Amino acid sequence: MTRYGTLALIAGAVSLAIGRVFGVIELFVIGAGFLGAFIMALARVLLRTPHVSGVRRVRPVTLVAGETGIVDLHLEHHGTIRSTRFDLHERVRRANVGDRMADLTVEPIAAGGTATASYHLPTASRGLIELGPLEAEVADPLGLLRRIRIVTGVDQVVVTPRAHSLEMPRLGTGPLGRHLLAQARRLGPGEFHSLREYVDGDEPRSIHWRASARGEAILVKQHAVEGLRRMLVVLDTDPASYANSASFERGVTVAASLVHSAAQADLVTRFVAGGVDLRGPDVAADALRVLAAIQLGAAHIPALDRQPGEGVGLLVAIAGSRSSGGVNQARNVIDPTQATVVVTTDETPRGAVNVSARTEGEFLDKWNSLVGRSGRVQAGRTS
Repeated sequence: MTRYGTLALIAGAVSLAIGRVFGVIELFVIGAGFLGAFIMALARVLLRTPHVSGVRRVRPVTLVAGETGIVDLHLEHHGTIRSTRFDLHERVRRANVGDRMADLTVEPIAAGGTATASYHLPTASRGLIELGPLEAEVADPLGLLRRIRIVTGVDQVVVTPRAHSLEMPRLGTGPLGRHLLAQARRLGPGEFHSLREYVDGDEPRSIHWRASARGEAILVKQHAVEGLRRMLVVLDTDPASYANSASFERGVTVAASLVHSAAQADLVTRFVAGGVDLRGPDVAADALRVLAAIQLGAAHIPALDRQPGEGVGLLVAIAGSRSSGGVNQARNVIDPTQATVVVTTDETPRGAVNVSARTEGEFLDKWNSLVGRSGRVQAGRTS
């Protein structure tokens, strides 16, 4: 019962009572009118309330910060008579932002019929959004009564951070590629590739004496150097490491870009943050879900032991400053076959293979320069 319904019921009862006491027929008529309107409103609301069930679908399936999602509502009316026009109300709840309501109007649905409705879901930043419950509300034309039914329950939508498509380093290309090549040589010769003629500077032990004896030239064995095989991404979540929340958000974007790109390049990928250690074939999807909700906190970073797998490895430590605990922990990892890159979001790091990310554009430019690629990679959606 609405406020107007309560007033109508009280007014009708008072009019009838006064008319009874003083014998005023007009007050009987007014009271009967109020009560009649209330009874008609009650009958309409009870009989025409839609018996609706619904399904909620969000598209695209993976929402990325900065995009606008669409929530589609598919409704089915289970009543035996045509429904009246009704309203839909859906609560949109987001942490640290507050609740908002999505209000929609649905035209009458035939018995056993279906209908659809939709609304836009802005995603200005990463995080978790709770949708629902979805409620159907029907009211009489005078606004005396209204009835609400639950159409569908609560769903949670994950808004992932932006993930740029990054070029992975190739041995011998760019400053990082040359550094990784030096690391690869510590592994010793790779698989046998081919024979070539001896040139000054070749190791005598690489000479293939049997093949050389069959020809006129001295031949040496040439081995294929193994490329980058594994990547470990470390995100420091210590608040003391960052100048502000915007700096941390850049670090989250960098982490999402590196994990997503490494997995797309079929590298053995591991993601580590405060209290988080993700590995396995679904590491990219799992990391994006974690990064959607991750917050600053002094949680302990898990031990950065050697990444499982063979071949050359790359460890990328992301923090606000080069003196953070996460960076120091990464530098203390002992693995002669693994190179370490530090990405700082508040300052310029020292070293030829480190990257500054004081803006997203600066990070993309510095990373491309580090891997020997010209031009900026455009931001890409994750799937």
